[in-house]
Amino acid sequence: MFFEGIGGRMNYRIWRGSDDIQAVMVFLHGLGQCSANYHRYARAMNRSGIEVWGLDHIGHGLSEGDPDPLPQLPMLVANAELFLNMAAADHPGVPLVLAGHSLGAGVSLLAMDRFGPAVQQVRGVALTGTPTLDVVMRLSPPAVPTLLLHGDDDRIAAIGPVQHWAARDSRAEFRVFHGAGHDLLHEPVHRQVQKSIVEFVHQRIVCPPSRLHHRSAAAGPAVGDAGSANAYPGGSGRAIRAAIRRS
Repeated sequence: MFFEGIGGRMNYRIWRGSDDIQAVMVFLHGLGQCSANYHRYARAMNRSGIEVWGLDHIGHGLSEGDPDPLPQLPMLVANAELFLNMAAADHPGVPLVLAGHSLGAGVSLLAMDRFGPAVQQVRGVALTGTPTLDVVMRLSPPAVPTLLLHGDDDRIAAIGPVQHWAARDSRAEFRVFHGAGHDLLHEPVHRQVQKSIVEFVHQRIVCPPSRLHHRSAAAGPAVGDAGSANAYPGGSGRAIRAAIRRS
């Protein structure tokens, strides 16, 4: 499927699960990848009631454009915002989650920082292999629940700066996967990573502690209820390409 985006016709795919959709996830892939690399991940989300919308960046997958040099980051962000609007319009009232890996994680954070109409609909953010670019690390963490997952053997995006960045806001949760590298969703630990994301979506976004507390106060305790739990900067394609490929 395609839509008219910035830089040409952008390809996207949707993994639909059951009719009982608990959340809709917009997923942005990493450099040199495409949405088709994430069938296994998307199907794992589907089994937990999460519908997944995957976008091919400009010049990646089946999207039009030249991948070399990588387009300016504002173009990638603009397409992500268009795509978020499409997903939200398809499921009004269903919690919207923005997720991304590596380049896609950076684009996600830049989009959240712009706080345009599209991202105002986002209820949570889940990222893997977040890049340590200056243009990303100088942003504030999103003002919604945010999950950052990182391998401690990531040789492309160093773990230290991302962990320090996440500690700046209590809404950001940082989880480390020992012995794992950069591409967490394709590493041997991918099942644990998927499980962490599913739990985050259901516990922090679909039914967060505040909603559980409100429901409990209004209707009394219910069996199975959980208790309460503890100026947009542009960037060049060359900069993000160099940082993401650095080992």
